[in-house]
Amino acid sequence: MITGKNYIGNQLSATGDKIFKTFNPLLNIENDWDITEASKNEVNQAVQLASEAFKTYSKISGARKATFLREIANEIEALGDELLQVYSSESGLPNGRAMGERGRTLGQLRAFANHVEAGNWVDASIDTAQPDREPIPKVDLRKMNIALGPVVVFGASNFPLAFSTAGGDTAAALAAGCPVIVKSHPMHAGTGEMVASAVIKAAEKTGMPNGVFSNLNSSGIEVGQTLVQHPKVKAVGFTGSIKGGRALYDLAAKRDEPIPVFAEMGSINPVVLLPKALNNRADAIAKTYAGSITLGSGQFCTNPGLIIGIKSQGLTRFVNTLAEDIVKIEPSCMLHPNIAGAYETNKENALAQSGLKVLAGYENSVEPNYARQVVTTVEGDTFLNNPTLHHEVFGPFSLVVQCENKAQLETIISKLEGQLTGTIISDENEISEYSNVVNALQNRVGRIIFNGVPTGVEVCPSMQHGGPYPASTDSRFTAVGVDSIKRWVRPFSYQDWPNELLPDELKNENPLGISRLVNNVKTTAKI
Repeated sequence: MITGKNYIGNQLSATGDKIFKTFNPLLNIENDWDITEASKNEVNQAVQLASEAFKTYSKISGARKATFLREIANEIEALGDELLQVYSSESGLPNGRAMGERGRTLGQLRAFANHVEAGNWVDASIDTAQPDREPIPKVDLRKMNIALGPVVVFGASNFPLAFSTAGGDTAAALAAGCPVIVKSHPMHAGTGEMVASAVIKAAEKTGMPNGVFSNLNSSGIEVGQTLVQHPKVKAVGFTGSIKGGRALYDLAAKRDEPIPVFAEMGSINPVVLLPKALNNRADAIAKTYAGSITLGSGQFCTNPGLIIGIKSQGLTRFVNTLAEDIVKIEPSCMLHPNIAGAYETNKENALAQSGLKVLAGYENSVEPNYARQVVTTVEGDTFLNNPTLHHEVFGPFSLVVQCENKAQLETIISKLEGQLTGTIISDENEISEYSNVVNALQNRVGRIIFNGVPTGVEVCPSMQHGGPYPASTDSRFTAVGVDSIKRWVRPFSYQDWPNELLPDELKNENPLGISRLVNNVKTTAKI
């Protein structure tokens, strides 16, 4: 049942005087439940509780954290079909997508449970003392990762489960030993409250400290701003627009004690079509990309918004087939009227740019909040000279850039902003002739794809979901996979510390049996 209240630690609270509702974009009506905006006092209470919880939660064992994370997954699963129904009513997304995203959310939580239970993530490093070393004796130094402190996580509009209340950021922060305060996304606050209730139940069942998790509602930016500026908050996780992520980044940098903001933001995910591949299979490639562009109404962070090729008969065939096939796909509902409205505005702004030509656009009438897909094309010189064309249009929109030659293709790639992904479509052995293109693309993206589509993000240790700015605020980190835990920790060294007072990860006996770097040798052995 949705109460519309905030979770301040393990207590429901509603002291704020502002009420808002979520929206059902599929039915084009407001949902029944009222949501109470968090008051400034509730924000302060949540942060104070998190700060107190950190004192004990940061010290608990990996095994206990693993039990907590697995219980969160169990409690979310126990919410059953009601969670899926609320999810769909607040997002317009179908039941199959809801089930898939729930499965991903549960999988992430359980993967982090396994990760912290194994214990190797702390990157323990030990250099034993050499008191007889000449001319200067060597001290005993032992280093490991420790939790940063309370983390604020902003829910993402396009993933109400997997990137929101108990999504990847939250799972990673809790795994690291950081209490989490979620600023729930206003578009799916009901979904967020249901998931928050599952987290709180899991915390109580497993004996976690009160304040290890809170969930705050807000329809505007004030609650988020207050959280980021609060002196007891030590890091921020965000998935959303460049404007929103940069605003939080700037706020955090202006604090007396600046803190890291790990924001995953805009990306047009360039796709490079090499000539031989187009010559041999232009039609098949075009059909595949018609589906990728329109998948989920283009509301994925890895939507292929830019396609680049060298002028040829193959590129002409690709363009013609893409134009024919993309209008055959029935439009789908976007997440919210505001997102649908922004799509239309940004699309019209792009279409108004000089030199841009529309290849095809869905022209039939559609239901409210449905997105009509468009593919466009432009000359390479025009694209290079107009930065507006480099910006993301969030939705089922893509631009085909037609280059004069290989040199212009390389130049265009090198001038792009940072991206989450880049894709190269190549025929057999063709890519060896384009090493400069590959190198240029590697310098602009976090993940490079060969003969595939960028849509689809596998949750596994080898996934890199991040990239040079503005794809993310720090390209050294990923927002997906167990390595994302590294965002919420800092390295810490003990010098000449008594063995019995060291954490188990660094003791001579290695009671946890983890892999450690001991005097430059990886080993699980005792010292």
